[in-house]
Amino acid sequence: MKIQPDILKALNPSYFWDVDAGKLDAQKSKRLIIERVFSLGNLEEIRMLLEFYGEKEIVDTLCKVNYLDPKTLNFVSKIFNTPLEKFKCYTKAQLTRPHWNS
Repeated sequence: MKIQPDILKALNPSYFWDVDAGKLDAQKSKRLIIERVFSLGNLEEIRMLLEFYGEKEIVDTLCKVNYLDPKTLNFVSKIFNTPLEKFKCYTKAQLTRPHWNS
């Protein structure tokens, strides 16, 4: 992991509409940061996160996230060569069937 204190300044603050972006800490808030950038960010921002956190840390974090939209989940699964079954959001979604699709 590289020390880059301006990582949060380089990200689009609109990704963090529901929190005070100025109070985010790159380490303490890494789950939120990684989740939002992979869901809403562009490839350049994803590359910055890869340089900052490292691939292993990002994959471990994304595997523990409760929800990723289907496109993001498939994208992450393919680029990191990680089976969908490793992601909590995938296994949780498979267990919970919506009542209108029975």
